[in-house]
Amino acid sequence: MDFSGKVALVTGAGSGIGKSAALILAGRGAFIGLLGRTADELHEALEEIRRAGGDGFVLVADVSDEAAMRDSVEALWNLKGRLDVVVANAGINGTWAPIEDLKPEEFDQTIAVNLRGTYLTLHFAVPKLRLSGGGAIVVVSSINGTRTFTTPGATAYSATKAAQFAMVQQLALELGQHRIRINAVCPGAIETDIDDNTTIRHREEATVPVHFPQGDIPLTGGHPGQVEEVAEVIAFLASDRARHVSGSPIWIDGGQSLLR
Repeated sequence: MDFSGKVALVTGAGSGIGKSAALILAGRGAFIGLLGRTADELHEALEEIRRAGGDGFVLVADVSDEAAMRDSVEALWNLKGRLDVVVANAGINGTWAPIEDLKPEEFDQTIAVNLRGTYLTLHFAVPKLRLSGGGAIVVVSSINGTRTFTTPGATAYSATKAAQFAMVQQLALELGQHRIRINAVCPGAIETDIDDNTTIRHREEATVPVHFPQGDIPLTGGHPGQVEEVAEVIAFLASDRARHVSGSPIWIDGGQSLLR
C-alpha cells in the first residue's frame, strides 16, 4: 500500500479516526491535506506527521460551510496540482434524545455536519479526482443506521449514517466511469473523543430494554476498537490493492452489530 506521490484530503483530521488515517496514509508516502475546525489539533497532527518523515498542509474549515470547503479544496489543489484520495470522516454524534424532545435546530446541526459535510466534501473533491485521472474515496459511516438501530435517541445520527451509505452506493455507479472508487467503513464502538460533541437527553424514554451477554463486542470481550484498526481498513480501500472494490461497506466492529 504505497501512496508515494499521491495527495490525500482527510476531513476531521485533527483527532480520532481522521487523525489516525492521516498518519497512516502519510507514513506510506501520501501528502495529506488535514481539514478540520480546530487549528491547534490540525497543526499538532501535522507536526506528528512531519516527525515521522511525512508532510501535509493544514486546512481550517467547517465541512458544512460551502465557501470554506470550496476554498480549502482549491488551496490543496493549487499547492499540489492533484488529488488522489479523499477520506470523508468529519462528523458529530450530535444530540441523542426521543423524537418529540429532539429540537429542529439539533436535528439540523447533525444533518449539516454529517450529511451536508459529506456532500460538500465530495462535491468539491470529485472534479479534482477526475482531473487527476481517478482515485479513491472512503466515507466514514457507522454501524448505526446501516446494521443497528439500538442507540436510544440517535435518530438524526442514524439517519445521516444511513444516507452516507446510500450515497456511497449511488456514487459507485456514477463515478466508476471516471475511474473513481468509493467505499464506506462502518465502525462500531471505537475509542475516540466523539463523545465530547454528544448531547444525551432523556435517553431512558427511548430505550428498549435488551440484555446482552457480558461484553457485547464478541471479538474483544466488550472492549471498544482502536482508531488504528479503522484507519488500516481506510488505507486498504484507498490503495491499489482494493482496485476492484467500489460501492462496498466494511463493518469494523468486532462482530458488535451482528449481536446488537
